[in-house]
Amino acid sequence: MDEKLIEISFGIIAYAGDAKCTGKEVLKTAKEGKFAEAREKLNEAREVLNSAHNLQTELITKESNGELGQIGVVLVHSQDHLMTTMSYLDVVEELVDMYGLILNKNI
Repeated sequence: MDEKLIEISFGIIAYAGDAKCTGKEVLKTAKEGKFAEAREKLNEAREVLNSAHNLQTELITKESNGELGQIGVVLVHSQDHLMTTMSYLDVVEELVDMYGLILNKNI
């Protein structure tokens, strides 16, 4: 696997990891009843995750142009991180809504 592909893969992993950590902060904030702050943090997490998605799009473009080298475990691992974090943030958003209902807060 070439160095550029490894660099992009680790970039995806880093962005997805940051977004997931922020997602955990979102849940903690929602549990405290701070829904505006939780929504703000969720938006931040999605923005960071969008950076990972942009790197993924770069890889897809390279592959469609025949520029992508050998695919390795690091790339597969990065895609796993990206997709699970995307799903995780979707669940976090639903949980924020549920906390609002449970705590009888107007969200």
